[in-house]
Amino acid sequence: MSRMVGTVSRGLRAPIIRQGDNLVDIVTNSVLEASSEEGFAIHNRDVVAMTEAIVARAQGNYATVDDIAKDVSDKFGGGTVGVIFPILSRNRFAICLRGIAKGVKKVVLMLSYPSDEVGNHLISLDMLDEKGVNPYTDVLDLKTYRELFGYEKHPFTGVDYVEYYESLIKECGAEVEIIFANDPRAILKYTKKVLNCDIHSRFRTKRLLKNAGVEINYGLDEILNRSINGSGYNAEYGLLGSNKATEDSVKLFPRDCQPFVEAIQKKLYEATGKTIEVMVYGDGAFKDPVGKIWELADPIVSPAYTSGLEGTPNELKLKYLADNDFAGLSGDALKEAIKGKIQEKDDNLVGQMVSEGTTPRRLTDLIGSLCDLTSGSGDKGTPIVYIQGYFDNYTTE
Repeated sequence: MSRMVGTVSRGLRAPIIRQGDNLVDIVTNSVLEASSEEGFAIHNRDVVAMTEAIVARAQGNYATVDDIAKDVSDKFGGGTVGVIFPILSRNRFAICLRGIAKGVKKVVLMLSYPSDEVGNHLISLDMLDEKGVNPYTDVLDLKTYRELFGYEKHPFTGVDYVEYYESLIKECGAEVEIIFANDPRAILKYTKKVLNCDIHSRFRTKRLLKNAGVEINYGLDEILNRSINGSGYNAEYGLLGSNKATEDSVKLFPRDCQPFVEAIQKKLYEATGKTIEVMVYGDGAFKDPVGKIWELADPIVSPAYTSGLEGTPNELKLKYLADNDFAGLSGDALKEAIKGKIQEKDDNLVGQMVSEGTTPRRLTDLIGSLCDLTSGSGDKGTPIVYIQGYFDNYTTE
């Protein structure tokens, strides 16, 4: 009988990870114990993945509000700094903003509208249309914004982020002025010192600011890209990918992950004789259809992975074959014809009609999204995900 099960994703429970824990041993043992308890065999090209949070926690990659303030003060020299394009998040940005505000005299906070970069809306597109506001060209001050749109609250959190961020800055002893614009160059009318906090558009923002005459410009990826008084840091991403740890500290995105995934792969091979792919994952790359929030607030889905996860899928569209190439077949004849087509497929199907509608995204982005959905972000207690059958196809027995 043909194999009836394809891809399986399992969330594996693990101990609560603390700084200094041997995560290579913990992940390896968790996989082996789960295999024994649940009765599943380990195969070549299975995938084991762990959330970036436990990697950063084991590393002790933390920093305080005061560490952030010191780095911001060192880089900008105090005074008035434009803080532009932050995401609207109590977990992701609020603690960072407190540190930024403590390191300057005045913050000119420039928020993108109607939503932030990852889809958290201040206001709806319908409201923009109703008020005749053009978000591509119009720059609004706080008074005009309130007159037009009032005091809108985020539909999921119930927070008015404009008011929330304003109060955070004031509580940290800095003056604050708030404007709303989507062209980064708009900030230069207020200050020539700019900290751009966008994630995936940060390189374009820096280029535009540089060409427009900015005097001092750093991105959030350049704050805490070095240790401050022994703090954690991330040389590549700085504060990007950080999360609230306590009311006065953040957990940074993990660093130096490549040796870690390779060590787990080696240890699992020694224990099982199987080559298992290993990756670290953060946010998945998908969009919520109701809240319109794009999940990817981390700078990248996977900061490290073993070599077998490089590339993109190379797949045929089975329903296209069934409806076109083999429209006259059915039953076993159809099954065998499709299997034959899969076995004969080219190594590169890009541009061919038989692959139209498949997902040409990076494997790490696809698998990382599957992992994020499997592990969740709450109290499941499964920071390790074990995936089987991902690289199978219709011919696999």
